[in-house]
Amino acid sequence: MTEGKKFDSGKLRWSLLPWREVREVVKVLEFGAVKYSLDNWKKVEPKSRYVDAMFRHLTAWASGEKLDSETGLSHLAHLICCALFLLWADIESIDKSEGND
Repeated sequence: MTEGKKFDSGKLRWSLLPWREVREVVKVLEFGAVKYSLDNWKKVEPKSRYVDAMFRHLTAWASGEKLDSETGLSHLAHLICCALFLLWADIESIDKSEGND
């Protein structure tokens, strides 16, 4: 039997993601969607508030506290959410400056 062909060179390899850890990030997003509302994070200004939150979670984790006391979820998953929100805002601002609305 010959091996089948698949022309996927240069395409994104989603299998590179660590899915167990991605699930932890989604749990944080779910908590936020219930507490604040769906996609509320897009409306938070200034975005530097996410920098502050990111460092709060980082310093708590670095001090040995693995789980956030309010959510019971990983401080690092919270940090990743904050970083994703900042990345989203950054890409949005680039798109708008290039006229890619």
